[in-house]
Amino acid sequence: MSEIILINVSGEDQPGLTSSLMEILAEYNVGILDIGQAMIHDTLSLGILVEVPAQEDVSPVLKDVLFHLHDAGMQVRFTPINQEKYHHWVEGAGKPRHIITLLGRCVTAEQIARISAVVSSQGLNIEDIVRLSGRRPLHLEGRRSRACIELTVRGQPVDPDAMKRDFMEISKELDIDISFQEDNVYRRNRRMVAFDMDSTLIQQEVIDEMAKAAGAGEECSKVTEQAMRGEIDFRESLRKRVALLEGLSEETLQRVAESLTLTEGAQRLVRTVKSFGYVTAIISGGFTYFGRYLQEQLGIDYVYANDLEIQDGYLTGRVLGNIVDGPRKAELLREIAEQEGLALEQVIAIGDGANDLPMLRQAGLGIAFRAKPVVQESARQSISTLGLDGTLYLMGIKDTDTPDEDNSHH
Repeated sequence: MSEIILINVSGEDQPGLTSSLMEILAEYNVGILDIGQAMIHDTLSLGILVEVPAQEDVSPVLKDVLFHLHDAGMQVRFTPINQEKYHHWVEGAGKPRHIITLLGRCVTAEQIARISAVVSSQGLNIEDIVRLSGRRPLHLEGRRSRACIELTVRGQPVDPDAMKRDFMEISKELDIDISFQEDNVYRRNRRMVAFDMDSTLIQQEVIDEMAKAAGAGEECSKVTEQAMRGEIDFRESLRKRVALLEGLSEETLQRVAESLTLTEGAQRLVRTVKSFGYVTAIISGGFTYFGRYLQEQLGIDYVYANDLEIQDGYLTGRVLGNIVDGPRKAELLREIAEQEGLALEQVIAIGDGANDLPMLRQAGLGIAFRAKPVVQESARQSISTLGLDGTLYLMGIKDTDTPDEDNSHH
């Protein structure tokens, strides 16, 4: 009967080590059942699960490996694996796989300790841990830094709702976002990103900026807040607020458009997904006028928003056509995906308000971005600690995979 041995190698990395080690194993016709390698600060950790054929004596194999690695200044450990343990490991491959992503300005031992405790209490097993963020210089602190690690876990949570509550509590207490996703084929094959505009793609609520210019800022903000909290119907709130803008000139709209600030990480996210060939869309309960302005700036493919009626260069205080509210946003998301020949599982939607929830639920990856607590609780994923480019981590994209950093949020 063949023998199964787990070989663990650690020490300072050196070129050609894997190659020379494999040459020794090849001489004895050794089979490789599993292999994994990690590099942390120039230190190599390599694990190889090998099967030594029945006709070979194990001792010479291990002796040759030991001498070779000892000469290279590496530590090595051999662990025999019995058949029962091996079969148990093989069966584990059938369990569902999930990805837990930790993202924030920095990652601490306390955060990982608390999250790991939740993971094990839910009957999940951590299989792999990788860092997605770049190597952080020590002087880079606070607002400019980004940190992200990704855990691969096996199994099905015992109580998904309790797990989500625990993760949300840790997020609030320790200033970190925690995402839990099924690791399926769609996660690595997203093809479209749809953005809400106000307070998501840009930092402002445009209608509030316009109302300020019309001298009705305070009145308008109150109605906006009620709508965002889901306390009043979005359509009704929009008509109320637009009525306050009657008589505002088109030049004022242009001035407001030029004063808009993109959200941290917006440029980097859009540029990255475009470089990967993604479709991009703005689906907003705001106004087409400003959506088009951003479309030109960022190279967005689709813009759907509300049309303001303008007569003789002035706003009439009315909205034209169908109002883009929550259900309409979800409908538009489906229409664009269908037009592009995409499954909804391949779509990412990002928004911050109650009227974004139908769209977020439709998408394969729906992200509540710096959202109100009620929206965060209802959405499957949320980002509050980083900019919009934190989305790339939830897609499993490393900093090293993306175009150069932009300075838009510095």
